[in-house]
Amino acid sequence: MSPDQQPAKSPKTARGFALYVGIDEATAAANGIDLSKLVEALKNLTSELAPSAETYAAVALAPESAGGRDVDVVRLALQEPSAVSKVRSRDEKSGGVVVDISRKRVLIDDEPAPLTFKEFELLQYLVLHKGQTVSRTDLIAALWRADEEDIPNDRTIDVHVRRLRSKLGRFEDIVRTVRGTGYRYDVHADVLVLFASAPSPDMF
Repeated sequence: MSPDQQPAKSPKTARGFALYVGIDEATAAANGIDLSKLVEALKNLTSELAPSAETYAAVALAPESAGGRDVDVVRLALQEPSAVSKVRSRDEKSGGVVVDISRKRVLIDDEPAPLTFKEFELLQYLVLHKGQTVSRTDLIAALWRADEEDIPNDRTIDVHVRRLRSKLGRFEDIVRTVRGTGYRYDVHADVLVLFASAPSPDMF
């Protein structure tokens, strides 16, 4: 086939854009604003300027000891494919937390975590609703059937979360408490989420 007969390549088109904002909670507070409110304000501004645009925003968490440039930490936390592939290609153990949705398991520093089925479901629900504050009532409704005998109340949900955190060890902060509201998971540089190739029946 001559060069003139080569099939034309489909033109690339922009599908959206990512905005990196390098700021931590202490710096935001020093500027008189809560970090979550700053994120929400940027989302609201986009909605005002382009009402039909789909927006997604999340805070990228990382331990204070994390090295490297902030932008690289954020790229990994946001699961950018090129950043994730670099981590997976390393010969040494990568450490951190792997939440394997497809195999229903959690690895901590490359070792299986002894989570119960309910503890995994709880973590999975928060991970799948990343960036959202989930109330205790919503957790009960999503993870327990109405006909179950041991349906928890708000206080026992706190017990389940406390046990989950204890098994996450030094990564317990990936499950955050929103005072007076519930719990949330924000994308985190130490957490890699693996999804099944086909949707899982409990993808909520």
